[in-house]
Amino acid sequence: MLKGRESLVRLIGRRRRSPLPASLAAALLSSPAPSHQADDAVASEAADAAPSPGGGAGAGAERVACPVCGESIRGSDYNVNAHLDICLTRGAKRKLTQSSLLDFRFSKKPTVDPTLASLNNDDEATNKGVTDGGISSDTAFLSRNSSDPGSPEDSATPSLTACLHGSPDISKMHDTCIPSNVVSPNTENAENDGAVEKDSPHMLSAGTASASIDACPDTDSSTKVVVATVIVGRRFRENIELQEGVGITVLRDPQNAKDPDAIKVLYAGSECEQMLGYLPRELAKVLAPLLDKHFVECEGVVAGLPEQKLDNVPIHLTCEKCKDDNEGYEDLRYRQSLWENFLGVVRNGNLQRPSSARYQENFNTMLTDVMANHTHLFSDKETSFLGSFNSLSNDGQRLFVRIYSRKGPWFRVRSISYREISDVEHAAMELKCYIEMLSCTDVPSEYDIEEILDVLSVPEMKEMLKELPKDNTNCTRRHEMLSTLLSVYNNGTCTTLPKRIVKWTGTCIKTSNMADELLWRVQRLFFLNGDQDLSSFLLVDLGLVKFPDYTCSISHRIFQERNDLLEYEEAIRVAQFMDESLDNDNIEMVSRCTDFSENRLCTMLKDKDGSLAESPPSFYSCFSPTWIYSKVLTLGVSVYERERRYADAVRTLKILLSNVSSGRRRGYWTLRLSVDLEHMGRPNESLSTAEGGVVDPWVRAGSKIALQKRVLRLGKPPRRWKVPSYADSLRRNIKEVNIEGRPLNCEIGAKNVFYGYDGERCGVEQLALQYYADGGGGWQGTHSEGGIWMTIFGLLMWDVIFSEVCDVFHSKFQTAPLDFETDDFYKSRKDLIESQLGKIQDGMAEEMLISSWELHQGTSCRGVNWDRHSMADLRAVVACVGGHRLALLLRHLALDYRSWSGGMPDLLLWRFLDERGGAEAKLAEVKGPKDQLSEQQRAWIFVLMDFGFDVEVCKVSLVSKRR
Repeated sequence: MLKGRESLVRLIGRRRRSPLPASLAAALLSSPAPSHQADDAVASEAADAAPSPGGGAGAGAERVACPVCGESIRGSDYNVNAHLDICLTRGAKRKLTQSSLLDFRFSKKPTVDPTLASLNNDDEATNKGVTDGGISSDTAFLSRNSSDPGSPEDSATPSLTACLHGSPDISKMHDTCIPSNVVSPNTENAENDGAVEKDSPHMLSAGTASASIDACPDTDSSTKVVVATVIVGRRFRENIELQEGVGITVLRDPQNAKDPDAIKVLYAGSECEQMLGYLPRELAKVLAPLLDKHFVECEGVVAGLPEQKLDNVPIHLTCEKCKDDNEGYEDLRYRQSLWENFLGVVRNGNLQRPSSARYQENFNTMLTDVMANHTHLFSDKETSFLGSFNSLSNDGQRLFVRIYSRKGPWFRVRSISYREISDVEHAAMELKCYIEMLSCTDVPSEYDIEEILDVLSVPEMKEMLKELPKDNTNCTRRHEMLSTLLSVYNNGTCTTLPKRIVKWTGTCIKTSNMADELLWRVQRLFFLNGDQDLSSFLLVDLGLVKFPDYTCSISHRIFQERNDLLEYEEAIRVAQFMDESLDNDNIEMVSRCTDFSENRLCTMLKDKDGSLAESPPSFYSCFSPTWIYSKVLTLGVSVYERERRYADAVRTLKILLSNVSSGRRRGYWTLRLSVDLEHMGRPNESLSTAEGGVVDPWVRAGSKIALQKRVLRLGKPPRRWKVPSYADSLRRNIKEVNIEGRPLNCEIGAKNVFYGYDGERCGVEQLALQYYADGGGGWQGTHSEGGIWMTIFGLLMWDVIFSEVCDVFHSKFQTAPLDFETDDFYKSRKDLIESQLGKIQDGMAEEMLISSWELHQGTSCRGVNWDRHSMADLRAVVACVGGHRLALLLRHLALDYRSWSGGMPDLLLWRFLDERGGAEAKLAEVKGPKDQLSEQQRAWIFVLMDFGFDVEVCKVSLVSKRR
C-alpha cells in the first residue's frame, strides 16, 4: 500500500454515496487542473463553463446576476448552484438589501386548535409515544427544542418546532418533506421526555428506557426483585407445548463457547426440565457472578406467548438473595457490590425490549445529542429535515435506520423483512423525503443502473439474459452476467431492457442524497472520526465493548462556524475522491486531487492568518481542512514517487513544509524531499534540506536519525569540512548475538519460516524465543514489539489518560483523549504525570498495575490489549525492569506517544535470578538473514541504551553447510 493511504482510508471511514457538490465537481472533473496561483475569477469561470449533468440543458438559459458578487452567469440550476457554492466558499456575505436567486415563499405558521392538538398528542402517546413503560424518545427531540411562543427566547432563537411550522428557508420542501401531522408537543411533557444529556452516564443504554424491575410488595426490595425480561435463542422440542403462567428455572452454562456468562432457561413444567433458551446477554453478565457464588436463587414464570413460534418469550424472573450467617465482612461487601451492580443494570436497561429496537433508540440518541450540541452547524432547512424524523412512526424510523446502516444502496421492498416492522410497504411510503423509491413505472436511467442490477440474484440475471435477443447464456459468473447486462443497456440494443429490469427488481428504495449527507454529518459530529458508526452502540449494548468513564468538559467548539464544518467536509470529499481514483488506477484524477489540495491548502492558511482572536486548542487541528489536505498531498507524493515524477514530488513537499509549520509528518516530508532532490541530481540542495531537518524541533525519532545519516553521507569534503556533533552518537556499537536456523523457504519478500528447536515450524521471532529460553540463558519472553509496553503504559497511566482536562473528551465513545498523541498531552497533565512516575520510581509499579487491572479489566483504552498479555507476564515485566528504567520509558512515551509508539524491539525477555527477588530484563530486535534495522528501530535502541536497558540485536543466519 502507498505510504499514507491507510491513514487516509481510516480518516474517510464510510464513503458517502451522494454525488460531489457542483462546485467541487467543476473543479475536479469539468475544468482543467487548477494552477497553484488560481484566483477566484478563474474558479468562477470554471464553474460557469461546466456542462450541466443533463447534457447541456442549460446552454440556452438566460443570464442572471449573482446576489453575492454581482457577476452575470447563466441561469440554469447547475450553473447557479455551482457559482453560489464557490462564492460562499470565499466567505463573502450577502448584504441584507440584496435579493436572492432562491426566493422562497413565506408560509404562515399553521394554527392548531388546542382541542385538536391535545387529541393528536393523545393519539401519538397511545399509538407510539408510550413504549417500554415510558414516554417514547420519538417526542424527546421536539420537546427539548420547543418553547413558549410568547417567551423572549422564542423571538430571539428559532426553536426546532418553529422551524417545522414555516421557516422561510424550508417552505419549498414543506409539502413533500415535512409530515402534516407534526404538532408542537406540550411543553409540560419536556420534563419527562427522557432526553439524554451529553454527560449522562446512561447515554449508551438509551436514556428513554424505563426500569423493568418491580419490588415485591411483601419483601424488602433490597433482597428480592422481580425482573421482566425475555427468553432469547429458544430451542423447542416437539413434545413440549409452551403455556402461559408455567414455571421456569435457570441454570448456568459456563462452558458456552460464545458467552462464558450464559444462563440457560429451563421449562420446569416438564419432567426432565428441557431447555427453552437463554437469558439476554445484558442480564446474564451481571447475574452469572451471583449464581456462580450461590448468592441468589432464581425462579420465574412465562408471562406471555409470542406471536411467532421462535420470537422472544416474555418472562418474569424472581431473584432473591441467599442468606449466610457465617460470611465475613469482605464476603458481605463483595456480595453487596455484585448485587448493586445487578440492580443497576436492571433499573437502567430495558431487558424486555427486542434487540432490534436498539437500532432505533441508538439512532435517536445520536440525533438528539448532535442537534442539542451542534445546532449552529445546521441551516434551518436541515434542522427541520432532521427534526421531522421524530414525527415518523416506529415502523418508519426502524425501516430507515435499517437501510441506512446496511451497505446497499438499493433494497427491494419485497425482500425486506424485520420482526420489529409490521408493515414495510406502509413504512416505505411514510419515508417520502428520506428515501428514493424506484417503482415499476419509473425510468431507471435516472439512476446508476449498475447499482440497481446489483439487487438481482444470479438465477434472476440468468433468466433476464435468456429474454434478450442475443444469446448470452454462456455467462456463468455473477460479474460476467452483470457486465453483459450493462453492455446491452449502455449500447441501447434492447429498448425493452429498462422495463424488464424494473419488472424483475420490483419496487426498490434507498436513502436519499440529502438524508445520506446530513446523517453522515450527524454521525461524524457524534463520533468525531470515520472509524465508528452505529455499530459502536450495539457493541456496548451486547456487552462486547466497554468504554471508559470520564468527564466531558467543553469550553471550545471544534467547529466554530458552519463554514468551518463545510470546508472540513469538502476536504474529506476530496480525500474520498482521491481514494476512489486510486482504486480505479486513475492517475490523472489523483493529480487533479493533489493540485486542488495544494491550491486549497495555500489559500486557507493565508485566509486564516490572524482571523481568530482566540485560537482553539492546537489538538483540534485534526478537524481542520488543512490537516486533511496535508494527508492528501502526502499520499500524492507517494504516487508521484512511484511514477518517478520527482519534480512534482519535490514541488508538493516544498508546499507542505512551507505551509504546515508544526505538522506531525514534517520529518517524513523533509526526508522524502532530501531523497527526491538527490534523485534529481541536486545533492547540494538535498544536503541543505537534510541539515535543516536535523534542527527542526518537529523532526523526531527515526526520521531524525535518517536525516543525520544523510548529512554524514552527503556532507563529506569538499561539501562540508566540519563533522557534526552527533556523528559519534550514530556510530555507537549495538550488541549483537548470532544464531543459526534451518529455513523452510528462501523466497525473496516472503516471511521467513524455520524449523524450531522443538522440530516444529515457526517464524524468526519464535526461533529466537526458543534460543533465549534454552541455550541463551533461560529467559522467559514474549514477541509483542511495542504492544506490551503500550499496555503497561495504559494501565499505569490510566488515571492520567482519563483525567478531567478541558476539551479533550467530546463523545462517550472515546478510548483516549483528543490530545493523546500530541505534545499537549504532557503539558496539560505534567504534575499528574510526574506524580505517577514518582510512585513508579519508588517501586509501587506492581501494586499500581494490579489495582488498575482489577478496576478496569475489559474496558477499551488506546494501546491496551487485554487478551494478548496476562497479568502474570505484566507483573513479571514490571518487577524485572525496575522502577527507575520503567519511569524513564513511560515519561518518554508521555512526552511524544505518536513518534515513539512504533519500532520497539521485537522481544521482551525477563528472568528471575534467585529466590531473594533478583531479576533482570532484556530487549532483543530479531533480524532474519536479509533484514536490516530501520531508522526507527535504531532510534529506539539508542534511547533504550541511554535509559540503561540491556538491548541487543539477534541475527538469524542460515545453517552453514556441512563438509
